Amino acid sequence: MIKAGIGYDLHRLVKGRELILGGEKIESEWGCLAHSDGDVLIHSLIDSIVSPALKLDIGKLFPDNEENYKDISSLELLKIVKQQYLKNIKILSIDSVIILDKPKIGNFIPKMIKNISSILEIDEEIISIKGKTSENTRLFSVESYTVSLIEK
Repeated sequence: MIKAGIGYDLHRLVKGRELILGGEKIESEWGCLAHSDGDVLIHSLIDSIVSPALKLDIGKLFPDNEENYKDISSLELLKIVKQQYLKNIKILSIDSVIILDKPKIGNFIPKMIKNISSILEIDEEIISIKGKTSENTRLFSVESYTVSLIEK
């Protein structure tokens, strides 16, 4: 059975935190206020896969009040999802958009794709990531939408 899933994540930007997107550290004086590393791309990706596959969401799998997830790399969360929940799932397509006004992230996208491809053991060609701005309407946040197509 082929199913589609959508994921969304949003974090407020604050000074003094690292900005991590797709597992890549982005040079910025602003970073995500979050329990984990706040990687909105990976969080939206996880939701887009586990929602149609398991009828779950990232908050149920990795509650933000559990100490063992404090400051955890979201790539580690994606590894857990791959190892524990995707045994009978084939990922057919991933399409993401990251909305962030500053800094520009275009140069980091190939590395983000490589990180996701490596962990999920899928071809880079089925992953698309785009960076967009909010046209200065959301200056203190970063958000990501991901649509995934899976075969269960």
